[in-house]
Amino acid sequence: MTWLQFIAGASLIAAGVIVLSLSVFGVFRFRYVLNRMHAAAMGDTLGILFVLGGLIVLSGFSALSLKLLLTIIMLWLTSPVSSHLIGRLEIHVNEKLNEHLKEVKH
Repeated sequence: MTWLQFIAGASLIAAGVIVLSLSVFGVFRFRYVLNRMHAAAMGDTLGILFVLGGLIVLSGFSALSLKLLLTIIMLWLTSPVSSHLIGRLEIHVNEKLNEHLKEVKH
């Protein structure tokens, strides 16, 4: 493994950890559930891409890198769908949604 490969992989993993940490901060910072869900879903998707991309760079071209790539594709397809379904459930179930929207407008 060359130093350049190690630096690129470590940088991607570090960027992923930073994105995931900011996502956790966003989940605790926002008050409304849909804002929290958005912060978690966006940070989750981008953070996982960076971390698993860094692992692909570190492992080189192998069967492991193919499995990691398939994992990225699977997570990128399922995470937005699950976030959308949770958001729709919140909109249909939350009785105080109109009150929250009035607070946001003012």
